[in-house]
Amino acid sequence: MEFKEEILRALEGDELWTVLTFKTPHGPGVTLQKLADIVEEAGWKVLFKANWWTADIPYGLARLDLKKGEKEKILLGKWILGDKFLLIKLENLSLEQGREEFFRMVDSIASTLIHDPVIRTMREQY
Repeated sequence: MEFKEEILRALEGDELWTVLTFKTPHGPGVTLQKLADIVEEAGWKVLFKANWWTADIPYGLARLDLKKGEKEKILLGKWILGDKFLLIKLENLSLEQGREEFFRMVDSIASTLIHDPVIRTMREQY
């Protein structure tokens, strides 16, 4: 990813959530792994990672819960398929703002997922 340095700089912010909106030439699995590789190479430990996407419209959501020393962050990658990697937006959000954005994005991908017990449990945790 050409915008690796921007991601790593944003992760140094004080807010819990770092939200990244970007285009990717890869599918969900490769995109999630590329994000994990970037943060792991920078010394972050990935505690949890998950992917949600839709086949109808080529977009999705990658979530990585991270820890580096005593610092914890959540990296939320909102992606859409494109012909190359392209950074659209990068922002740090507070606990509440990030949580709302996460739920809104999961809901937009497939509202039926909310009935899945795993998603329900995650919603209760965050």
